[in-house]
Amino acid sequence: MGARPSIREQVQRMRQEAIVTAVNRLLATKGYDAMTVDEVAAEAGMAKASLYKLFASKEELAGAAMVAVLDRALAFVDGLREQAASSAEPVSARAQLEAVTRWAMQTQLEGEMPSLPAQNTSLSTSLQSNDDYMDRLLSLSNRLSIWIAEAQTSGQIQDRFPPEMVLYTLFARACDPVVGLLKDSGQYTHAQIIDWVMASTFQGLGTPAAQ
Repeated sequence: MGARPSIREQVQRMRQEAIVTAVNRLLATKGYDAMTVDEVAAEAGMAKASLYKLFASKEELAGAAMVAVLDRALAFVDGLREQAASSAEPVSARAQLEAVTRWAMQTQLEGEMPSLPAQNTSLSTSLQSNDDYMDRLLSLSNRLSIWIAEAQTSGQIQDRFPPEMVLYTLFARACDPVVGLLKDSGQYTHAQIIDWVMASTFQGLGTPAAQ
């Protein structure tokens, strides 16, 4: 049994959690490019000098937020797997993939999904060299890929699509601009938005006769 963390370690962990929460909120509402370290410090309620003692750069801040989000995603996926294992009725691979996709969009609608820039940026380079981030991304990809393979083999998802295309499509729903645009219009409920984007993702836009 390990030693209990000291008061100083507990305080530092609480500060780190406050910072990551602030970064996540700002990334979700403003995006990486518009977010500043000053705003993070103010949102977390601490001096910028104190923040820099824990995170050396803006890239590190965003990386920590992404690691936290991936941890939440992995916990959700593992929860689904445990529920399926204990369920009296079999749970299809497609149903598992749909549940994860709904969770990702709900997280975005609740303002808790970081909005990050595209490839070929200093942040993307930083994330690719972040072992914690890459390990979690690989773990999540592997878990989803197992369900994708099962769904395609059993005919629940069309097998004419490469598995990696299906994986990337599902990842894209976590930061889909369509979700944000529909939310910002103020005309639709979260449930409507999720149902519509789910239908367009898993059923397509064409009518049955046209497919």
